[in-house]
Amino acid sequence: MSSTATRRGPGERPGPGRSSGRRGPGRRPFGGGGVPLPLLLPALVGLAFLLLPLLALLIRAPWRGLPHQLSSPGVWQALRLSLETATSATAVSLVLGVPLAWLLARTSFPGRALVRALVTLPLVLPPVVGGVALLLALGRNGVVGRWLDSAFGITLPFTTAGVVVAEAFVAMPFLVISVEGTLRAADTRYEEAAATLGASRFTAFRRVTLPMIAPGVAAGAVLAWARALGEFGATITFAGSFPGRTQTMPLAVYLALQDDPAAAVALSLVLLAVSVAVLAGLRERWTGVGAA
Repeated sequence: MSSTATRRGPGERPGPGRSSGRRGPGRRPFGGGGVPLPLLLPALVGLAFLLLPLLALLIRAPWRGLPHQLSSPGVWQALRLSLETATSATAVSLVLGVPLAWLLARTSFPGRALVRALVTLPLVLPPVVGGVALLLALGRNGVVGRWLDSAFGITLPFTTAGVVVAEAFVAMPFLVISVEGTLRAADTRYEEAAATLGASRFTAFRRVTLPMIAPGVAAGAVLAWARALGEFGATITFAGSFPGRTQTMPLAVYLALQDDPAAAVALSLVLLAVSVAVLAGLRERWTGVGAA
């Protein structure tokens, strides 16, 4: 049958197997119905579970004494140190984590699955254990730290640089996972086209792949920054808690909770406000993830 024979006239109805593009009288789209009760109840309980501690923090906050609590020089000293070290740890994660993610996503080598598992290990490793491992590796008598101290006079534990190392150790896997997933989802034909035009693999990565995966890199950087900002266990184990040098905001909250709970709540509010502002602002602007 020719194609002209299958065309309908203005008044013809669609035959069997054809769709007129209209839904039947009793049919409605899949997403247009109500939410099933077995899904709605657990969803509401989960939402309450996540929001209740934050609401309790806002309700019990000493709002009248908040200006006095936040006027302490130690608060802004800890906040500035937290912002500086979290940003530095994110920069380290970008420099080292993006090439590592490319290696896992674009190359094949023996033991790649094991390497990926080891890269993601800090995600499930208790942060205190990570701090102990960093001490054994980079401490003054550590496997590598001993050599750094004798050859270059570099000592990382209980220094601001040690805070950056501890935060990068726990934050980098977030960046690697995000960038690797973006690389696997990206179309490789653009890189192949660049290679056929004579571009080296590194040039193709720098000029083609990196701009293409920029949203995934930005999302991973934001997650890594937020994780570094809230790091506690590895930091206090590897770098200690010295005001002005290694005492970040989470450490200041922990110490204030023992002596002055009101100050701990005030510090928590500052940290909460900074985290929410960064995640809401940067994530919507750089990754296109916003409220529908």
